Amino acid sequence: MKTKDTESDILKAAEQEFMLRGFDGAKTASIARAAGVTHAMLHYYFRSKEQLFDRILSDKMRLMGQSVLTAFDNPELPLLERLKEGIVRHFNFLVENPDLPRFIVNEVFSRPERYEVMRENISSIANGLMQQLQQELDRQAGRGEIVAVDVRHLLLDIVCLNVFPFIAYPLIEPVFGGIAADRSQFFEMRKAENIEVIMRRIKK
Repeated sequence: MKTKDTESDILKAAEQEFMLRGFDGAKTASIARAAGVTHAMLHYYFRSKEQLFDRILSDKMRLMGQSVLTAFDNPELPLLERLKEGIVRHFNFLVENPDLPRFIVNEVFSRPERYEVMRENISSIANGLMQQLQQELDRQAGRGEIVAVDVRHLLLDIVCLNVFPFIAYPLIEPVFGGIAADRSQFFEMRKAENIEVIMRRIKK
């Protein structure tokens, strides 16, 4: 139990350090201090800053994938309800991890080699999901229930709509004033708006 608690403390401290300072600016000494362990102990659990970073990134991608896939892959819900649930779960994941989108964009631009690691994580989530959803979308479009849509564009629409408010909030708040003054309320409004936009996109 102690081993698991120590590892969890290190991961929590490392996540805060990486999100605040990025990979290049993060210091393992600061992570160890925040986790309440010695520098040697940190390296016992994670041999390098790179290994620690990859673990956090992989864990975040896995958690997001599990959350979204559970919603999209629920056979008990009609397709449109699953899409709504997928939008909600993805958005809620971002609410819980608001610095993650900006962090990922910054890391891709500053360290292009990170792109391949992220691509592998995302591809493992997306490929099976896209194939299944495309088949269902095609069936419903064939019956005239929805418009024909390429699932790749649909998922890209969802991701862009959900992610943008978190990346751009520091610019949105001073420009749009009132509607963005209350951060929590603003994100709730954006989530509802995103669902409405996507439903309008595919409904006849």
